[in-house]
Amino acid sequence: MSSTIAQEPSYVVHRRTDTAILLGIAAAVALIHLLTNNRYGFHRDELQFLSDARHLDWGFVAYPPLTPFLERILLSIFGVSMVGLRLSAALAQAVVAILGGLMARELGGSRLAQVIAALAVAFSPVPVFEGHEFQYTSFDLLWWVLAAYFVIRLLKSEDPRWCLAIGAVIGLGLETKYSIAFFVAGIVAGLLFTPARRYLKSGWFWAGAALAFLIFLPNFIWLARHNWISYTFLQHIHARDVGEGRANGFLKGQFIICANLAATPLWLAGLFGYLLNRRYRTLAFMYLVPLVILFIAKGRHYYMAPAYPMLLAMGALLAERWLGCLPRWGRITVETFYFSVFALISAFVCALLLPLASSGPLKDYALSHSYDLREEIGWNQLVRTVAQIRDSLSPDQQAHLGIATGNYGEYGAIDVLGRAYSLPEPIGTTNSEWYRGYPTPPPTTIIVLGNSRERADELFTNCRLAGHNGNSEGVRNEESVDHPDIFVCGPPRKPWPQIWKGHQDFG
Repeated sequence: MSSTIAQEPSYVVHRRTDTAILLGIAAAVALIHLLTNNRYGFHRDELQFLSDARHLDWGFVAYPPLTPFLERILLSIFGVSMVGLRLSAALAQAVVAILGGLMARELGGSRLAQVIAALAVAFSPVPVFEGHEFQYTSFDLLWWVLAAYFVIRLLKSEDPRWCLAIGAVIGLGLETKYSIAFFVAGIVAGLLFTPARRYLKSGWFWAGAALAFLIFLPNFIWLARHNWISYTFLQHIHARDVGEGRANGFLKGQFIICANLAATPLWLAGLFGYLLNRRYRTLAFMYLVPLVILFIAKGRHYYMAPAYPMLLAMGALLAERWLGCLPRWGRITVETFYFSVFALISAFVCALLLPLASSGPLKDYALSHSYDLREEIGWNQLVRTVAQIRDSLSPDQQAHLGIATGNYGEYGAIDVLGRAYSLPEPIGTTNSEWYRGYPTPPPTTIIVLGNSRERADELFTNCRLAGHNGNSEGVRNEESVDHPDIFVCGPPRKPWPQIWKGHQDFG
């Protein structure tokens, strides 16, 4: 008894030190994003989230309501600030890094395993990028990882009350991105086909399932009232992705996109570690089931990224145990080599996916290699150009003006950034824009974005070229290449109700 008492303070001190190190890693992750997230501009996806945040509902065509709701809160605090609005995404990825280390701890890892896991998670390509832009994938990743952490706690403690925590996180996940359903399939399969099936008989399991459904219920009702429009949207987007080849390279992406390349031995070891471990075998199913489903369904490779932190945690534990079997010189050699390679690859990942520089070769490199970073360029200039076109019109035309957009990025830019120029609410037919309709009374002068001259003439009367949609940096992105012209037109050729009925678009 006295020996145990004597040892306890040392254990507590070590545990607190381990936690402090994990918090330090998380703080470094957040700091990297806070120092770089004010560069370039908003991504087109972010502009859609912000626009939807100004029109809150229990659901949106392209996604559930949680991400716009979070951005509405940040809008009320920070206004239209890139750093402020991206803060939630940066913090989410900092928490994901902590959870990577905590999972390694719960599995039995000491400090080295926790540090390896936290760093491997933090500097994998998807978490690096998800901390830069607020996307529903930023928070979807957090819910997957948090659910995996709670599953580990359930299996370790054998306390079925953890099912409530798992259910709550799954409910939040369903309110964020529907793809968490694949992960849920993995959890259920893992319970069915392992000794953990005994939890299916527990009232706590069914209470957790009920809690998940209760959290998801508002969006479920919204979907039912809107004829399951999100399912139609997902079918359209999936067919587009497959047709354009975006679903190619699924297996290759598991190695170079979903986890840090240097950590490949870790997550492979982690997968086999779970398969061989009777207590934690459920987590192997939580990876393999969504992997097989997405491979067969031709999903995109990054959909699997949230499943890798739990593999990295087990892999880090096994690596720590293996290193403990080596002589001191061997352990130092292996650790030095691994962390050197890991640092080089992590630096490359950051240079590729983050706006580390506001000018110079590093910026040029990032923009030349990252489609998403290129999509952050030019939105402010577009809105300023539209405002200048508006100002060039006669007072009567300005009094009856509408701005018709061709995609959700343009719609979001006018809706969010255009308020600084007192631009009218945009008119769009993409995703949830369609439900917002058109102004009453309808405008008679239309500034048309995102359409070719032929398409503008097909929809509207008396169109003329009024400006160009590009960017002063000469970056080639969707707007500058595919939608370079801006037109001023008269009233539509068909009545607005007729146009609206036939133009519900997805993108």
